Amino acid sequence: MNMQREELLPRIRRTVETVLGHGDFEMRDDLTAADVEGWDSLTHMSIITGLEKEFSVKFKLKEINKLKNMGSLIELIQAKLAGA
Repeated sequence: MNMQREELLPRIRRTVETVLGHGDFEMRDDLTAADVEGWDSLTHMSIITGLEKEFSVKFKLKEINKLKNMGSLIELIQAKLAGA
């Protein structure tokens, strides 16, 4: 199942907003947790868990640790959905 970025973005954003309790950020590839109020290590794991549920995928710890920004997160989700 090859899902386009345009289909993924609103679902990712909704998950992040739900965990953080606000939508006060711009979805862009270079967005990092440091750019978003309330996005700390604890909420990061909640966001990852929420995304796993949203997309029915499982992330490995080493994949999560390699994430640099929103762009790399989107690419990881796309790869998982493509069966990589």
